[in-house]
Amino acid sequence: MKKISLLFVFFLLAGAVIRAQEISGSTTIKVLTFNIYHGETMQGNFDLDRIASVIKAVDPDLVAMQEVDFKTNRAHQYDLATELGWRTKMASLFGIAMPYDGGGYGEAILSKRPIIASQNVPLPHSPENEARTALQVFVEMESGDTICFIGTHLEHQKNNPDRIIQVKKINEVFTKVKYPTLLAGDLNATPSSMPIEILKTVWTDGFSNNPEFTFPSDNPDRKIDYIMYRPENRWKVIENRVICDKIASDHCALLTVLKLVK
Repeated sequence: MKKISLLFVFFLLAGAVIRAQEISGSTTIKVLTFNIYHGETMQGNFDLDRIASVIKAVDPDLVAMQEVDFKTNRAHQYDLATELGWRTKMASLFGIAMPYDGGGYGEAILSKRPIIASQNVPLPHSPENEARTALQVFVEMESGDTICFIGTHLEHQKNNPDRIIQVKKINEVFTKVKYPTLLAGDLNATPSSMPIEILKTVWTDGFSNNPEFTFPSDNPDRKIDYIMYRPENRWKVIENRVICDKIASDHCALLTVLKLVK
């Protein structure tokens, strides 16, 4: 009887160890940024399934989407964030940058992980230019760790000073976050430009060692889409990939797989 009892305890403890290992979860996260061109394809039609297929193909944990319409007339009064969340089976969140065409226009985030909190931070801009925003969420990773994820879209006009004040605002606001943080989006700036240099004073570009082109999707010749992280010692880049679908959008999607370093 004693032998049986000891054997039972051994298996019980072994099972507990296995369950504890399972609960500890993964510290690896897949991040995608994708400018979806307000849902319109390069064929001029409106095909959200095509956009969703680009996202689903890489099975990301977090997605930052730019040029997202909320119930505008041009988007057939669809809430694009919700529609794409439904198609990808991910939680969705929309952050308005400005009213537009009967609805709203801005950023969206899709998340496979639970969203703990969120904030939509308006970015400074000249009165004659489009309003911009940075959408921030805090999510819980599978490991139980909390991270911050920010999606944004900077001023598009070439050499416009708005981009400078926008990146300075991003640095001012989000470097105060105490959690490991990821910044993703269409920054409309090439790697050697002043806005990117300003960001890189506090952020690390996940694609810096291999700057693949992301725009335009039919024949990419420049990099303007980014996934960055901070602090540098809390993240390790595992994989980078550019996904170019010539029909889904005028931008290629950008995927980075990162590991959170304890």
